[in-house]
Amino acid sequence: MTVTRAEIADRILHRLNEAAAEASAQFAQAQAVKSLLIDDLLPLPLANAIAASFPAPDAMVLKHHLGELKYVGVQMNQYAPLLEATIFAFQDPRVVAGVAAITGIPSLIPDEHLYAGGISAMIHGHYLNPHLDNSHDAERKRYRALNLLYYVTPGWQPADGGNLELWDTGPKGQPRTIESRFNRLAVMQTDTTSWHSVSPVHLPESNRNAIRRCVSNYFFTPYPVDG
Repeated sequence: MTVTRAEIADRILHRLNEAAAEASAQFAQAQAVKSLLIDDLLPLPLANAIAASFPAPDAMVLKHHLGELKYVGVQMNQYAPLLEATIFAFQDPRVVAGVAAITGIPSLIPDEHLYAGGISAMIHGHYLNPHLDNSHDAERKRYRALNLLYYVTPGWQPADGGNLELWDTGPKGQPRTIESRFNRLAVMQTDTTSWHSVSPVHLPESNRNAIRRCVSNYFFTPYPVDG
């Protein structure tokens, strides 16, 4: 499928506008980790094409240390053009303005250098332990404000793991689980209390070759969003 980043941004913006009222209400809820979900973000054929354009995990970089185990890719010119178009469609000024309107966070700045964004893939046994994100961008001039996670694994089930976990009462409490459902956009605020993790991927033997795929972006602000 050949589609431009502007065309993808058009589709994202259309869905943001449709879901704006509900998404704003979600984000305004009194929870320590502010978040919102928008399902069916893109037309199904496009979402399937994005999933199919992901590289094989061995073409990505394996991040493996005490706190995480997953594959990541940030050199987007090494992968399918559709993936690069998708990443930067989220950084279209119209999309950024739409997210700002929904969250009430002004002056959002997209991560054009993909300091923390990109694509990721998780297979059976992969995980991400509870943590707080880095507070700034690479030059430490801007504060990290929002994490946008777009899940693109057709048929992924909650029992397969790889779900986003938000720890509203801190890492010693119990998490709130956000299913990494296909074609879902999850947006979470990143600040000094935004503890989050990804539950271990646990696939049945009949489906051990499945891959949990995600397109991620970060937005920054000139000031800390939690004051």
